[in-house]
Amino acid sequence: MSWRVVVVSSNAKVDFKMDYVVVRMLEETRRVHISEIGVLMLESTAISITAYALCELLAHKVKVIFCDRQRNPCGELLPSSGSHDSTARIRQQTRWTEAAKAAVWTEIVRAKIARQRDVLRRWERPQAALLTRYLEELQLGDASNREGHAAKVYFNALFGKEFSRALPIPENAALNYGYGIILSALNREIAAAGYLTQLGVFHDNVYNAFNLGCDLMEPLRPLIDNAVMEMRPETFEKEQKYALIRLLHAQVFFDGRQQVLLYALRLYCASVFRALQSGGTDELRLIEYEL
Repeated sequence: MSWRVVVVSSNAKVDFKMDYVVVRMLEETRRVHISEIGVLMLESTAISITAYALCELLAHKVKVIFCDRQRNPCGELLPSSGSHDSTARIRQQTRWTEAAKAAVWTEIVRAKIARQRDVLRRWERPQAALLTRYLEELQLGDASNREGHAAKVYFNALFGKEFSRALPIPENAALNYGYGIILSALNREIAAAGYLTQLGVFHDNVYNAFNLGCDLMEPLRPLIDNAVMEMRPETFEKEQKYALIRLLHAQVFFDGRQQVLLYALRLYCASVFRALQSGGTDELRLIEYEL
């Protein structure tokens, strides 16, 4: 099972030789067997990587994340076909019923609001009681937009009434970075299973190539939110970024068993696809985590 998150952060050349990803830096050369790598993050624009290495990384379903000049994720590498039966999977995806999507989305929203409530309780915010009420009012497909109402209450309670997700502050930089890491890991699992990341359950922005990943990541956002609260970043530099990347190795619970988050994401995605295919939520399993 691939489990390593490999970050290349300085001037380097990345190549592939005899089943190893080879990273040649100015002062040293490091090698990692490709079977161990789940995510490869290229954090500097001074890194060069060979086409051979990229093709092998795609073949082994390794998620490759590219960063911009500010070292923030700006793109990722996705295979044109992630599964031997991807055509059949895509046909299934286009036939998911509106009823199945509404049922699955309801449970995703329920899990997200419940986890947000857990974060507010963790930080002793009285607004947690209001999120409990929103959970009780949740309707099929979230017809009354309890998710949106909960988000407004949640962020103001957690980060303060003056907080806005549009502000250029370290907290938002950390949130965006953490969300980006989780989204990329989910996109990897979606593509590897043979589905299209563009076709979502609820999200349907024509300019968003990752609508399905955005759907699936919603219950995991509070994990990032809590980490940023613990971090209280006055700046957002390498140390804070690595702390968020390490969350992919966090211990979580899936279907009653302890798992590493990176592997639990695979199991979670598979359960979502089974639920959408079956038309109900009996197959759906969600990731649980302690704060």
